[in-house]
Amino acid sequence: MAEPLALYVHWPFCVSKCPYCDFNSHVREAVDQDAWRAALLADLRHEATLLPGRKVSSIFFGGGTPSLMPPATVAAVIAEAEALWGVSADCEITLEANPNSVEVANFAALAAAGVNRVSIGVQSFDADVLAFLGRAHSGDEARRAIASAQAHFARVSFDLIYARPGQTLAAWEAELADALGFGTGHLSLYQLTIEPGTRFATLAAKGDLVIPDGDAAADLFDATQAITRAAGLPRYEVSNHARPGEESRHNLTYWRYGDYAGVGPGAHGRRLAQATERHKKPENFLSAVERNSHGLKQESDLPAHERATEAMLMGLRLTEGVDLARVEARSGLGRDAFVDVNAVARLERQGLMRAEADRLRVTDAGILLLDSILSEVVKTH
Repeated sequence: MAEPLALYVHWPFCVSKCPYCDFNSHVREAVDQDAWRAALLADLRHEATLLPGRKVSSIFFGGGTPSLMPPATVAAVIAEAEALWGVSADCEITLEANPNSVEVANFAALAAAGVNRVSIGVQSFDADVLAFLGRAHSGDEARRAIASAQAHFARVSFDLIYARPGQTLAAWEAELADALGFGTGHLSLYQLTIEPGTRFATLAAKGDLVIPDGDAAADLFDATQAITRAAGLPRYEVSNHARPGEESRHNLTYWRYGDYAGVGPGAHGRRLAQATERHKKPENFLSAVERNSHGLKQESDLPAHERATEAMLMGLRLTEGVDLARVEARSGLGRDAFVDVNAVARLERQGLMRAEADRLRVTDAGILLLDSILSEVVKTH
């Protein structure tokens, strides 16, 4: 049996652009919904011809702001995936949402369309912080959105951003305790990072935006681990926490280096040792679909070594670590070609890594040093 397939669908439109965001998101006066539905379905059909005999185990509507998608379009995409591939009985169908009342009003219709999990971009419940992050919702709206989501969907997750300028440990501990009080089975907790090309990057360059230094950020991270673990939502990936069994199955496909089809503007995919990328700009994507019946900008064969490297870089983000035998099978290379065993032995002695049979993982002590560990352990050529 071929492994099940994950499907990613990108909806590129937002009401406004956030100052920390480097995603493919666009603000437009008007969106031709019929044209967009037709284009997404055509793009989906193209992927299905190249990935026959698979079953879809997860669908993820990302963006942009997919909660602005008409529920009928969401339903049409799910129905098309079912017709083309078949979806597993317990298929996880996630949609990213903002906590604005306009989008929350769509929750019942989105649930009826087949969505069974939502991921809400809360970021903070604090009015000043939300203004700083350029968010268009209030703390009260965020609380109402989580409650409404819990009423409509079997599974709910939401995001918070911490390690913000001036944030104290005590303030974050209180905020996190408040967040855990909702009882969702999943939380994504991201430290604020300054991404190149964003408005925050401009402010940071001028010295007008200063985020906590390494030690302060490490203290915040350690407190996060202790509090979430005590609440029964341990970290299973660098920034993601879940009750056992509530992990995002879709994201696990990425981190375990499974195949995923990516449709919609700017969507990336990995299929059968190929990397795929769609046209980013919405107008370019639509004209490509009209021209070619798909929105592909490029597809390229991934050399064995690149596949092994990608699998290692993704897998070592997970608390469970990486299955080296699986990476060997996916790349066709022996592990000596992509793992520096001497570096692993040294990091094991330092308590930063664990190697057990086929499983290699970064310890809790090592996770804050992940980037430097990856550069030491993963042989990239």
